Amino acid sequence: MKDVNLTFIVLALIAEIIGTVGGFGSSVFFVPLGNFYFDFYSVLGLTAIFHLSSNFSKIVLFKKGLDKRLLLTIGLPSVVFVILGGFLSTMFKGEFLEVILGLFLVGFSLLFLINSKIAVFPNIKNAVIGGSFSGLSAGLLGTGGAIRGLTMAAFNLEKSVFIATSAFIDFMIDFSRTFVYYKNGYIHNHDLKYVPYLFLIGIIGSFLGKKILVYIPQNKFRRLSLFFILVIGLVTLGKLIVQYY
Repeated sequence: MKDVNLTFIVLALIAEIIGTVGGFGSSVFFVPLGNFYFDFYSVLGLTAIFHLSSNFSKIVLFKKGLDKRLLLTIGLPSVVFVILGGFLSTMFKGEFLEVILGLFLVGFSLLFLINSKIAVFPNIKNAVIGGSFSGLSAGLLGTGGAIRGLTMAAFNLEKSVFIATSAFIDFMIDFSRTFVYYKNGYIHNHDLKYVPYLFLIGIIGSFLGKKILVYIPQNKFRRLSLFFILVIGLVTLGKLIVQYY
């Protein structure tokens, strides 16, 4: 555990548990929290590696079935656009991407806290559009699970199928962007010491999230997750304002 920040490890575990139960994925919490400990590009690299183990765990734990239709209509566009987003990230400064991330988190959470009945019409066109935006956001900002979750919710999947399908799509996204981030130079040797811990967190956090999901109604925890996202978004923007001034 030498030279490893224990606070960051604990926060990563909490992010994985909340992301599993809330249905948004852990990156929506992990990325902004990671920005307090690493530069934005390092966080992108660590997120991709972390999510490989996290989503593999979810696929195993929630292996009730996969929706093959959504793997094609949401998954394939997500992979194409996460690669595009990963390359586009080199065109912007990390501080600018952090601002966009903060605004996205605040805007998304407020939108659904104010109007929880917002829904996407379940058709192929919206599935492709949602998958594309989800992938682009994941590649550019490090997180796209919230957009994908909204899109998939329209298809009224059984809870285990929803999580397994979303995790499989996320796994394809992370596998693809890991190569892009490596090429971009976002995966640094001095950060690799966290990889074994993040791998274990991905497994343990997914397992605990599944256990909690049995006792807590997902719709109630979803509102709590949205509140957490709002707070993290505001803190992210506040940190940038303090740094700037």
